[in-house]
Amino acid sequence: MAEPRILVVNAGSSSLKLRLLGDGEEPLAARDLGPEETWEQGLKEFLADAPDPDLAGHRIVHGGEEFTKPVRLDDEAMERLDRLADLAPLHNPPAMRAIRIQRELQPDIPAFACFDTAFHSQMPDEASTYALPSSWAERWPLKRFGFHGLSHAYCARRAAALLERPPAELRVVTAHLGAGASLAAVSGGRSVDTTMGFTPLEGLVMATRSGSLDPGLLLWVQRHGGISAEQAELALDREAGLLGLSGRSGDTREVLPAAEAGDQKSALAIAVYLHRLRASIAAMAAAMGGLDALAFTGGVGEGSAAIRVSACKGLGFLGLEVDDERNVSDEGHDRIISADDGDQPIVLVHAREDLEIAAQVRSMTQ
Repeated sequence: MAEPRILVVNAGSSSLKLRLLGDGEEPLAARDLGPEETWEQGLKEFLADAPDPDLAGHRIVHGGEEFTKPVRLDDEAMERLDRLADLAPLHNPPAMRAIRIQRELQPDIPAFACFDTAFHSQMPDEASTYALPSSWAERWPLKRFGFHGLSHAYCARRAAALLERPPAELRVVTAHLGAGASLAAVSGGRSVDTTMGFTPLEGLVMATRSGSLDPGLLLWVQRHGGISAEQAELALDREAGLLGLSGRSGDTREVLPAAEAGDQKSALAIAVYLHRLRASIAAMAAAMGGLDALAFTGGVGEGSAAIRVSACKGLGFLGLEVDDERNVSDEGHDRIISADDGDQPIVLVHAREDLEIAAQVRSMTQ
């Protein structure tokens, strides 16, 4: 019996990725809509040209404490999801908009929401708990949720397949490096720690996000600069990171060449980026008592051989060593890129959140 055809709708803060998946891994149809394109018209045109789907799956960044597995989208679920909007104001509302468009165009197609936070929902308490005043913790759901869970889940499983080992016996640090970036410690197929926290601002230095910083710094800037919460959020989310450090761009494809050409601000930006990345990889390994593999994924993780090799320099004590030839060759395929004399394997995995969403949707209908 053929697998159901699944429409995967992956909404970013300003972009929309559409995929129709059937029996195989390659999409039956695909289209990416940018911020300048009308989502309603684009989705209508995509559905008119593609085979009819049997099911639909939507990516939602933040499921809060309430959603720890995929959920069938009905009116009640939509109301519950709407209440989570302020947990991820840049990401959840666009996803909800995409859901409403798709449900209006295809009211008879069962649709499901899949959550980036769900993969991290079983992290141990010591990894998910902030040391906050008890009155705060009792009033609000202030915990480390983690993000990029759909990518981390797929990456860990794909890494195990490349290494021909069962996921249950592996300790993998998965490195999702893109405009947004996070690491996960995946032990036995389960997330036991991650670098992002209550919001996607915590953790690594990213394209335009600051990553972790001293909360006292933010309080000081707000007091001395008269900066509102909204202004601070915008600055740390859209004006910081590689962009803020380099004064040039948040894209490593621009910052790396500038650093190599001698631009000091760009060189510092890359150095800070790599320092935080290396330290965090070691921290994720420590959370598992060691590691059996490191896996790179995401736009930067897949596309930048220089970032991969530089990230592993200084991590020889973990047994990580990149093979230069494997690192730069055969860029179109998932592969092992570690040196033969390295103690632990390093793999490159192309991000396929669409496959993870489809797998989760199928699990809800079988």
